[in-house]
Amino acid sequence: MTDAARAVADAHRREWALVLAATVRVARDLDLAEECVQEAYAAALTAWARDGTPANPAAWLTTTARRRAMDAMRREATFRSRLPLLVEPAETGYEPATDPPPEQTDAVPDERLRLVFTCCHPALAPEARLALTLRLVCGLPTADVARALLVSEQTMAARITRAKKKIATARIPYRVPRPAELPDRLPAVLGVVHLLYTAGHTAPSGPTLLRTDAADRALHLARTLRALMPDEPEVGGLLALLLATDARRATRTGPDGGLLRLEDQDRSRWDRAALAEAHELIVAGLRAGRPGRYTLQAAIAALYAEAPTYDETDWQQLVTLYDRLLAVWPSPVVALNRTVPVSMASGPAVALALVDELAADPRLARYPYLPAVRADLLRRLDRPAEAALAYRDALARTDNDAERGFLAARLAEVDIEP
Repeated sequence: MTDAARAVADAHRREWALVLAATVRVARDLDLAEECVQEAYAAALTAWARDGTPANPAAWLTTTARRRAMDAMRREATFRSRLPLLVEPAETGYEPATDPPPEQTDAVPDERLRLVFTCCHPALAPEARLALTLRLVCGLPTADVARALLVSEQTMAARITRAKKKIATARIPYRVPRPAELPDRLPAVLGVVHLLYTAGHTAPSGPTLLRTDAADRALHLARTLRALMPDEPEVGGLLALLLATDARRATRTGPDGGLLRLEDQDRSRWDRAALAEAHELIVAGLRAGRPGRYTLQAAIAALYAEAPTYDETDWQQLVTLYDRLLAVWPSPVVALNRTVPVSMASGPAVALALVDELAADPRLARYPYLPAVRADLLRRLDRPAEAALAYRDALARTDNDAERGFLAARLAEVDIEP
């Protein structure tokens, strides 16, 4: 790979959302903005190979994409002006592209976060908002978005296409929401940031367990949200969840990049400052009353981290917290995660019965952690042949190389086939 190609790839990973956000403000059309941004990255391959990588790649890409968007809009305006009989009068005028008024821009000071709020329009179905924003604003591949939302890639692609079409046909404006509109869009925005962090914490596919750029971007968005809406308890809950989870980042893989289980991680290397900050946010969220899903998830993550050792974890308290979480967020993934502390508090046989019930839920049909949890429980129950089958099932559903290596090693431990 050439230096220019590496620079473009790095800029795509780090700056895509920023460049797209700035271009949408000019184009006022997501498809046009996305096309212009893609053209800007393609142009960079040639220009940067010839002239060298610019000092500010994001600025170069943004300028190039915005110019292409304005050129396209001028061409469209010229075309429409020459075909007045085919166009409704209200659609014929060309309005020069301008940035939003300062009072709207200031409502959401971060460029990326503005676009997240913009795409999380209430006219779109909740799943469409998540899909569209994760794919376009956060830059996650469609396949990874599909895995995050537990649907097939084909279903996810169709969902994104329908969302774009709904925006076009309903003429949903691409403008920064007014301050009064932010609370209605907040749940969808929180969901986007959480799923973006999840995709960085454990990459749905690829050679490494982590995607640090996605995790860092989600943490930045969560902090920006906290500064923007400090009185919203669930904003603090989400930031606490990300901090408590990310505190273990340095210990989740070994020197070879292989996955390390929680019980095998060096707790002395966990980020205590992040855990302390998370603790303060969790206490504030619990004191506010009626804690939501993110505050409760953060409390669960913090309780795991507070134990001196894995075996000293307060398993029964974790089960209680999971019960409260299921009451406010009845997700099959939460129910599956609950079986881990249940297995430690009440034994693997009790947990296995719960996992087998969850296996009938179609929402978990592609979820790799269901057979992985089942395999571990069967191994602990000294049923190696069944455990091996479950590990093979988990391997078939997993596209992350680090997780595949871990599962393959576990399979080798229980595989009794000749």
